[in-house]
Amino acid sequence: MKKIFKLALCAACVIGMMACEKKTDISSDKEEALAKAVTPYVENTVIATYSKMADQGLVLLEKCEGILAAVEAEDDYTELMKQADAAWRAMRKYWEQSEAFLYGPAATYSIDPHIDSWPLDFNAMNSLLNNADQMAQIEEEGGAYVGDKLGYALKGFHAAEYLLFESVEKDGRHVGTGNPHACNLTHAEAVYLVGIVEDLAQQAILLEDSWSGGKISAEKEALITDEEGESMSVGVNYGGYMINAGKPGSIYVTYQEAAEDIIAGCSNIAGEVADLKLGNPYLSSTPDQRDYIESPYSCTSTTDFADNIRSIQHAYCGGKSGDASVSDYVKSQDKDLDASVRKAIEDAIAAIEAIEDFENTAQNNPAVKAAIDNVQALADLLDDEVSPLLSK
Repeated sequence: MKKIFKLALCAACVIGMMACEKKTDISSDKEEALAKAVTPYVENTVIATYSKMADQGLVLLEKCEGILAAVEAEDDYTELMKQADAAWRAMRKYWEQSEAFLYGPAATYSIDPHIDSWPLDFNAMNSLLNNADQMAQIEEEGGAYVGDKLGYALKGFHAAEYLLFESVEKDGRHVGTGNPHACNLTHAEAVYLVGIVEDLAQQAILLEDSWSGGKISAEKEALITDEEGESMSVGVNYGGYMINAGKPGSIYVTYQEAAEDIIAGCSNIAGEVADLKLGNPYLSSTPDQRDYIESPYSCTSTTDFADNIRSIQHAYCGGKSGDASVSDYVKSQDKDLDASVRKAIEDAIAAIEAIEDFENTAQNNPAVKAAIDNVQALADLLDDEVSPLLSK
C-alpha cells in the first residue's frame, strides 16, 4: 500500500504554522519577491492542475456510466472502454503533476491515500463483488458508499485501473498489459467501476474546491452535493491562505513560509520517487517491494514518475510561461544554484523516460538505478541548498 506516513509531517503543518510567532528578520525585498511568486503558483500551477484533473474525472465518469449502460443492455462497448482508458490516463497525468503539492488539503483530508493507494486487495475485492447486499448498496449510493465504506485498497485510481485495463495471471500475480479491458465485465464489476470513478471524481473536485475557495463549476458543485443539498466541501480556501500570507485569517505568517512549503513539497515527492517508487521495484528483494509498481495494469509507471518531476518543475519554475516563481528568487540570490536545479529537473525526467518496460524489468535494471541517482541528486539540491537559502 502507498506509504501514508510520507506526508504525516505535512498534514500536521497547518497546526504548527498557526502557532508560529511573527518573524521580524525577513527583509521586505525578500517578502515582495516571494509574494510575486505565490499568486501564480496558486492560480496557474495548483488550481489549474486540480481543475483539469477534475474535468477529466467528469469525462471518465461519463464514459464509465456508458459502459455500465452497455453491460446492462448487452451492447458492445469496445470504443467506450478505449475512451474511458484515455480519460483515466489524462486524469492520472494531472494527478501525478500535482504531487509536488500534496501538503495542505491532499494531506489534511487524506485525499492522497484515498485515491492513490496500492496494491489492491484482491481477496477483499472478490468478496465485495460476490456480496449481493454490498453491491446493491453501491448500485444505489455510488461514490458515497465507495468513499465512506470501502478501504483505501478498494478504491481510487488503481481499483479503476484494474477494471479498465487488461491483465493476465502470471506466477500468481495480476500482470498488466497496458491494453483496454476486454468487453467482458460482469454487471457487478461495471457497477463497482462507476462507484469507484464517481468517488474519484468527487475527490478531485474537492481538491480544486479547497484550493480555490469554492470557485468551481456548477457541474462540479452538483457532483459533490447530495440529494438533501448537503455539500461535501470542507469550506476552506488554502490558496487564499498562501496568497494572503501575513494577513488576518491566513495560516502563513510570511511569504517565506509559503515558499518553504512549496520547496518542501518538491523535495518530498523527489524523495518518494527515488526511494520508493523507483527504489522498491529496483531492489525487489521482498514481495512487498516487488509489488510496489505504481501503475501495473495501464503500464504507465514511468510516465507517472516523469510527471512527478514535472510537478516539481511547475512548482519551482512556474506553471505558465512568464510566471514569477520561486526560481526567480533563487536566481536573484544564487544564479548557479538555480541553473543547477533546473538542469537536475531536466536530467531526472530524461533518465526516467529512458527506462523501458519498467513494470517487468525494474529489478537490478541499470537504467532504473541511473534514474534513482538523478532524482536523488535533485532531492539533495532542494534539501541541502534551496531550502537553506530560503530560510536565511
